[in-house]
Amino acid sequence: MTARVLVVDDLLANVRLLEAKLTAEYFDVITAMNGVDALESVQRTRPDIVLLDVMMPGMDGIEVCRRIKSNPKTHHIPVVMVTALDQPEDRVRGLEAGADDFLTKPVNDMSLFCRVKSLARLKMLTDELRSRVEKSSNSTLNESAIELPGDTRGGNILVVDDKGSLLDRIAGSLKNNDHKLTGISEPQQVVFEASENEYELIIINLDLENFDGLRLCSQLRSLERTRQIPILIIVEPDDERMMRALEMGVNDYLTRPIDRQELSARVDTQIKRWRYAQRLRDNVQQSMELAVTDPLTGLYNRRYMETQIETLVDNAANRGKSLSILTLDVDFFKKVNDTHGHDAGDMVLKELSERIKENIRNVDLPCRVGGEEFIVVLPDTDINVAEKVAERLRRSVGSKLFDVPDLKTGLNITISIGLSAYEGSSDTMEAMFKRADQALYKAKDSGRNQVIKFAA
Repeated sequence: MTARVLVVDDLLANVRLLEAKLTAEYFDVITAMNGVDALESVQRTRPDIVLLDVMMPGMDGIEVCRRIKSNPKTHHIPVVMVTALDQPEDRVRGLEAGADDFLTKPVNDMSLFCRVKSLARLKMLTDELRSRVEKSSNSTLNESAIELPGDTRGGNILVVDDKGSLLDRIAGSLKNNDHKLTGISEPQQVVFEASENEYELIIINLDLENFDGLRLCSQLRSLERTRQIPILIIVEPDDERMMRALEMGVNDYLTRPIDRQELSARVDTQIKRWRYAQRLRDNVQQSMELAVTDPLTGLYNRRYMETQIETLVDNAANRGKSLSILTLDVDFFKKVNDTHGHDAGDMVLKELSERIKENIRNVDLPCRVGGEEFIVVLPDTDINVAEKVAERLRRSVGSKLFDVPDLKTGLNITISIGLSAYEGSSDTMEAMFKRADQALYKAKDSGRNQVIKFAA
């Protein structure tokens, strides 16, 4: 794994040392010697990670970090504070400025590579999610999704330790953060526990007595339901397994003896990243749904229906499958809007959509194609069965009043339905729709509230 790393330090020797180490590991390294140049480089080159010295003349590293994290275009870039100081108050200042991680001089090679690779992996995931969000057609979702979460309190954390002492120690360190901690001493139960509950972080004592801690991490990363949950491991200093753990997807580590301030900082960082990634994933999912569904009713839209029915027509032509289409229209819908208002009309369309879904199969394709017009595509369904489905739907709509606010008695709604079916290899999607529309017009001209099959 490689990444573009910006190294910022006012001492040339320090810059050259980090540059040489990272270049040897095939990272693309950019350098800056002061805070002003660092901010310019961040804007111009958009690095994947910033290694930022704290003690610099003029604008120090804390201020540089604060400015990076306050800019909506750069706040997602991980910043690692590199300092000769190792006091709790320095870490607190860095965290308040938005720092993602810390390294203490002289920088240990294993710590350096582990931190950089872990953050590079996270940045790649975040960039992919941000890219999808930014391509979304819904700008309101975009703006809210790409903001970093401000609150990391109240996290749901699973602690894995078969010795029994780690949970109390972690609880004492996190007592002011309102986190919910769940301890588990049987490693064999961890995967099931994590799959069935909404954890935001898993903390694992890598030195389990009766189970391979690395194998447990691997199992969590191999399952879809637990693959994205952040994992923080507790290890001995210079444990060679740290690198292997990070290579398989572990997010962070702490070495013994555990520093309470550092534990709290790393837990908050992982929860913040998790919540940010979840927000992005949720936004991507919403964007995908908006691209194929009607926002009012939740049924599929015309564009999605047309792409799917092309495949169904091909299947019917090549495999001898049957295929039918229902086109339906709400009778006298304009009168509903004119008499009771558009809000009442929207309520009717929503309720109608629910009744449509209740009367068809999961494999069927219900779509709203405009106004009060709907289409239901019925795969593997011949014309006679489709007629029974249409009649069942028509009765479901007409037999029960539609609830509308401010109307005590509800509205009596009926629908007219036109029906056509695939007629052989020379048939087309356009021809099927045309025949179904002709049948629908006949149903409306014949008095409405009825089902008409197309007849040549």
